Amino acid sequence: MRIWDIPVNQLCNKHLVAEHHETHCIYSVITNGLKGFSHHPETERWRNKLGSLHLRHDQQALEIYRRGMRHHSGLPYIFHFSGWPKPWQSVEEQVRLLRERCQQCRRNLESGGYLKPSPELLKEKGERL
Repeated sequence: MRIWDIPVNQLCNKHLVAEHHETHCIYSVITNGLKGFSHHPETERWRNKLGSLHLRHDQQALEIYRRGMRHHSGLPYIFHFSGWPKPWQSVEEQVRLLRERCQQCRRNLESGGYLKPSPELLKEKGERL
């Protein structure tokens, strides 16, 4: 469970979509009082920051649209922006993890934004453009 503290345009498609899913999970755990993941550090940091979580969701949705993917899962609108929550892991550590784990995120981080995956990378992973 993770909401990165990195601009959404620097995440690969896989991490962007996964973060979007986890945003919905965190929102549901907090607003419905669910027990699963209720004490996870990522859930705890957003507990009193639902307006900020909604803003991050909107950033994700816009980036999903910008990349030509579909988005059909909004969150109820929350008017109160309560400031960005303090990360439970430093941004530097998050960048290091993404660079180590994901070649596409590494390319995006180095270029300052989303780059379509190279045909070589897609071939290596068995994916299509």
